[in-house]
Amino acid sequence: MSQTSMSRSRRSFSAEFKDELCREVIELSKPISEVAKVYGVGDDSLRRWLSKYRDTHGGSVDNELTLTERARLNQLEREVRELRSETAFLKKAASYFAREPR
Repeated sequence: MSQTSMSRSRRSFSAEFKDELCREVIELSKPISEVAKVYGVGDDSLRRWLSKYRDTHGGSVDNELTLTERARLNQLEREVRELRSETAFLKKAASYFAREPR
């Protein structure tokens, strides 16, 4: 491939565009591959942008939860604990009834 044809295929993106994609990945918890595909950029490019974005913006934005988000997170964590407890109980019950002669 000649030098001129390689340079024509290389695209450049604005800093605002890169930041917007990074925020979509971080704030909406979307997979990198999904966001990259939607916007027509390479997964590796988006990963590099994300790494630079996190370095520039003080690491993970995930630590900056609002009061409402924090309350919702606590509620969901409590619900997960309850569901795990119920699942463990149901496994024991199923095991008990499976051993009992009919």
